[in-house]
Amino acid sequence: MNARLGDREFRLIQEWVYREAGIFLAPVKKALVMARLGPRLRALGLDSYAAYFQHVMAKGNEDERVRMLDCICTNETRFFREPAHFDFLVREVCPTWREQAAAERRSRRIRGWSAACSTGEEPYSLAMVLLSRFPPDSGWEVEILATDLSTRALERARAGLWPLDKAREIPQEHLRAFMLKGVRSQAGRMQVGPLVRSVVRFERLNLNAERYSGVGTFDLIFCRNVLIYFDPASKSGVLRRLMRHLSPTGYLFLGHAESLAGSTVQARCVQPAVYAPLAAGSPLAA
Repeated sequence: MNARLGDREFRLIQEWVYREAGIFLAPVKKALVMARLGPRLRALGLDSYAAYFQHVMAKGNEDERVRMLDCICTNETRFFREPAHFDFLVREVCPTWREQAAAERRSRRIRGWSAACSTGEEPYSLAMVLLSRFPPDSGWEVEILATDLSTRALERARAGLWPLDKAREIPQEHLRAFMLKGVRSQAGRMQVGPLVRSVVRFERLNLNAERYSGVGTFDLIFCRNVLIYFDPASKSGVLRRLMRHLSPTGYLFLGHAESLAGSTVQARCVQPAVYAPLAAGSPLAA
């Protein structure tokens, strides 16, 4: 089979993906869409992208719609990506929160959200930092929600298993404390340890949904390197909804190629790509 993705079929896919996920597929993405959806055509025995789109849209084919979004999504990440953010947490945020808790000006519960967690490296990195600074045996409670649109990425994230060469991305102190080296059938791999696994919960969530029901309020929200896939209208909507779930003294982390520019959201820039609500009382948000 050597099916070609015509302009009409590309527009249908482009419009549906935008409505469903808020992701804008520019015309230059046509070859990428064709390459990523081609295996689904072959798996289903279909001879054209028009037939595939009809199949996807048919009543009762919700599972295939999820698979289509899985194929479209870009899942690129690594442990401790954009290290300046983790340095900021360790240098500024964690000491402040520890002092506030000691003075009984904040609780010892910390909630973080990795809002586009991909295959899990980001939420696990965040868990390592927080657990090392706020250990449970000192009365701290750490909880991290990790969400993504891609079910395929979430399956890999829940497994928490990687080739050993990924270990070079993790600082030695965290590697020794929180990761397990595989033996026998798992030789050459590493797996996230039980303590980190116990504080991270994975769920599928569409950032383009009208509301994020049941997620609660967070001290830290990481939504990094995903807004670049949205157009200005979708980006503004996502940012507004994220800010509704951010504590008045919390912090929103974007990718270093992203900002609030072009959105209707107003917040204080604490340092590059880190924002706090305008009404935040934290000295770090001054």
